[in-house]
Amino acid sequence: MRLYPEKLAGHLQKNLLPVYLVSGDETLLVQECCDQIRHKAREQGCNEREIIEADAAGFNWQDILHSAASMSLFAERKLVELRLPSGKPGAQGSSALCEYLDISSGEDVLLIVAGKIDKQSTNSKWYKALDKAGATIQIWPVDANSLPRWLQQRVRDAGLSIDDDALQLLCDRVEGNLLAAVQEVEKLKLLAADSRITTKTVIDAVSDNARYNVFEMTDNALRGDASTSLRMLHGLRAEGSEPPAVLWALAREIRTLYEAKLACDGGRSPQQVLSALRVWNNRMPIMQAALARHDALSLSLLLEQASQVDGSIKGFAGGKPWDNLERLVTSLSQAPA
Repeated sequence: MRLYPEKLAGHLQKNLLPVYLVSGDETLLVQECCDQIRHKAREQGCNEREIIEADAAGFNWQDILHSAASMSLFAERKLVELRLPSGKPGAQGSSALCEYLDISSGEDVLLIVAGKIDKQSTNSKWYKALDKAGATIQIWPVDANSLPRWLQQRVRDAGLSIDDDALQLLCDRVEGNLLAAVQEVEKLKLLAADSRITTKTVIDAVSDNARYNVFEMTDNALRGDASTSLRMLHGLRAEGSEPPAVLWALAREIRTLYEAKLACDGGRSPQQVLSALRVWNNRMPIMQAALARHDALSLSLLLEQASQVDGSIKGFAGGKPWDNLERLVTSLSQAPA
């Protein structure tokens, strides 16, 4: 059966099916749906949890069949969690999943956590078999038009109300990052007077942040303002920011630029490409400026630099993380030599 994410909680109050497939690119929403299923499975006696990573080295589709055939040491129910990032099991996986459904006793719960599944795959034998045996839940991205409604519902779920202007300001602030949106709502719960979020509440929350904001630093680098972005990077370091957080913000924009540049080189317009990549209108000018400054080669080199920064943070690449971040910010800010 097809199940919508917003209906999952009500469904789980009534019953727990033997199979659930949760798929999509919105990590936060996928995680929340899976957490609801895990919680219900524990309530129903699935005290053992077995995790199978389909993209792990040495993975074999026979693993899931062994899981179906084996009993728990204490004969308890278990939750079998299959992680399928690609969303495509292939011929072997399709056969194994169908066989699992045939030999499973139905006592255990199979939770498949998958990446985005395309329309063609929804017509495949394995998908239809899972849909018949249990429930399929597809998570769709929350786009710019849907974000205000989604965010307003989050505010209501938190026991708060929000003014229209404050809602728009909050949407502009989180720029489609759902995890950031949830964090902002949690913060606003502490600041809202009489459980109401006003424009002033949102502005106060913004001014409460560190003086040197990692997103502002990244935006200045995208604009090509190397001196300001480097000064802000130094400020972030002085205020105790962690290098992984800074790298995450930079790498995210570089990956977006690289994808956009490849699409533009294929003949599409920058605005069309950036819109498809869910870049918000108020950030179009700085992203277009960076696209005009860089080509596909320089952006691929920036991705390599970001990987080197990550390696230095984790201790398996040379250089100091903050020094490597300085070089990355400088390279992003400037046109390639």
